[in-house]
Amino acid sequence: MLRLSLARRRSLLPWLFVGPGLLWLALFFIIPLANQANVSLQTGNPDTGYAFTWAFSTYTDAISEYQEQFLRSLGYAATATVLCLIIAFPLAYFTAYRAGRFRNLMLLLIILPFFMSYVLRTVAWQLILSDNGWVLARLRDVGLVSDTGRLLATRTAVIAGITYNFLPFMALPLYVSLEKIDRRLIEAAKDLYASPITAFRKVTLPLALPGIFAGSLLTFIPACGDFVNAALLGTSRQFMIGNVIQSKFITILDYPTAAALSFILMSFILIGIFIYARLLGARNLTQAAL
Repeated sequence: MLRLSLARRRSLLPWLFVGPGLLWLALFFIIPLANQANVSLQTGNPDTGYAFTWAFSTYTDAISEYQEQFLRSLGYAATATVLCLIIAFPLAYFTAYRAGRFRNLMLLLIILPFFMSYVLRTVAWQLILSDNGWVLARLRDVGLVSDTGRLLATRTAVIAGITYNFLPFMALPLYVSLEKIDRRLIEAAKDLYASPITAFRKVTLPLALPGIFAGSLLTFIPACGDFVNAALLGTSRQFMIGNVIQSKFITILDYPTAAALSFILMSFILIGIFIYARLLGARNLTQAAL
């Protein structure tokens, strides 16, 4: 029977714990990713089949043909992320510092939409923003929308749907980050004659950066690939790249183009995350998290 030394067992112990996670990633992420990379370099059609031909032209053709949808997806996702941050930060701040014994109730209300289907939540916005709905009627009353104007089937409706559906992904990381802040630091800032605004800007906001970073990623990444909101709340003029990928995979059966579009979108997202991390300061984020 093979007997391992104590030092050897200690060196293998971390791999024992991380092994199942690595196996999961290999089976359900790395292998499918490699398969889609192979598909993106194929040529052919659904009738005759597809063959691997190193067709890198698929990528350049996809970028030139669907540039508008890419830019629209990034713009919608970025706008929704900013709106989520503006809405979620006061909500998370109130929950962490002012909710008191209602804190658990507030957290329940934040995650309550997850108890309903994503599609049903989006369909509900069709009723809210409908041409005969209360919201549009009130906006017409105050003159923000013309008598012939509408909200449904517009860019506003799509961005509103994305913002609503992904708001909890921003609020929860912000709450965790704010809740971890030592209140004595804020009290010390006030003892040093800092105004509430200065204490917030110098103490609370920097320590909340990990939550802002995590919430932004959790909101922006899925929002870029979303296709449900554009399909249900918009028209073909508001279609995002996720709608194109869905159509290519399911309806047109153009698998190489769909796979190439997916990799291009993933590359754009990774570049955006890198730039965002550099702007916020990766070292500051790490120090704040610790």
